[in-house]
Amino acid sequence: MPDPSVLRFVSPAMRILENEHRYLSFLMGEWHAIVLSFEQDDPLSLEESRRRVKELRRLILDFKVPLAKHTLKEEEHFFPLLGTYIGFEQGPLVGIQQEHAEIDGYLGHFLHHTEGDIDLMLLPKIASAVRDAGEAFEVLTVHFVKEETVIFPMAEGQLSEPDTRRLYSRMNTLITQ
Repeated sequence: MPDPSVLRFVSPAMRILENEHRYLSFLMGEWHAIVLSFEQDDPLSLEESRRRVKELRRLILDFKVPLAKHTLKEEEHFFPLLGTYIGFEQGPLVGIQQEHAEIDGYLGHFLHHTEGDIDLMLLPKIASAVRDAGEAFEVLTVHFVKEETVIFPMAEGQLSEPDTRRLYSRMNTLITQ
């Protein structure tokens, strides 16, 4: 298994995206632990379920901010540039962009179904909402792997040096503010 403390990519632009994936994965781990707690053999009480779903909602709301900034970078700068090299109509960029919409859908569905007074939610509705958060985690995890094993290496191999520098200058922004 690769050392998680070492960035794999050489291009500064790809290193930015790779580093953002690591940060987002760290945040995902925090809220995914709550999702997993709902899958234990010992069912949670209604009161404990409500407490945990409130915390899960808070963590996902916090997570959505840097995720949105990261996704915007990819969609406004990275994908359009890479698409000029590999095409836009078919291939890996199409699937990756569809996954962005799928992730947003799962997170949005979770947030929609947990808005309002969580203290009035019943266990079946809580369980359904938590499943959406779990699906978002699964899609995000696979999504990051696809980008890091297919899209990023493709970009490093195909983008010209001037395009790589231009991409870096556009993407060298923080997702944490």
